[in-house]
Amino acid sequence: MENLLPEVLVDLAGALDDPSGLFAVRPDDLRLEIGFGGGEHLAADAQAHPERGYFGCEPFVNGVAKLLVEIETRGLANIRVHPGDANDLIGALPAATLSGVCLLYPDPWPKRRHRERRFVSDSLLARLARAMRPGAELRFATDIDDYAGWTLARILRSPDFAWPAQTAVEWLTPWRDWPGTRYEAKALREGRQPVYLTFIRR
Repeated sequence: MENLLPEVLVDLAGALDDPSGLFAVRPDDLRLEIGFGGGEHLAADAQAHPERGYFGCEPFVNGVAKLLVEIETRGLANIRVHPGDANDLIGALPAATLSGVCLLYPDPWPKRRHRERRFVSDSLLARLARAMRPGAELRFATDIDDYAGWTLARILRSPDFAWPAQTAVEWLTPWRDWPGTRYEAKALREGRQPVYLTFIRR
């Protein structure tokens, strides 16, 4: 945290006019993972695609520390970290920056009185759409049926996103080259079926 985080930290104190310039290779393909947890999915994806640049947001210190271990162990140079609210980074990015966004197993806030705290909202989708390029993918995974329905309801009324799935196989099958996450493994152990929803920025 003391030595590596300053090297990969996204500084939001000033304008973020040139996101590609935060990376040595100036990638044209920039991705965002919101709430990366322990960082295992983000690190695996970044290792598989060194030509891409990845932004990871996570407010919890333990998760950030785990990702830093992955970055150091795997020798990854294509990840930049915002250890805070993803909304701050999303708002700072120039329009049409992102080629892809992942939101994997977010806190479901299962109690009815807490549901408005869920990360997916109409306003969040509008902010994400501004930061995403046309044709970019928004990937959402959850093992909570109610949260899947909540998210679909907001996507289907959004003018900015399309859900192209035609059959259940498409949302019950993980994405190609999917490394999985610890939350997915826990869901499967406890008998819950995850869903894998892919939305396209119009």
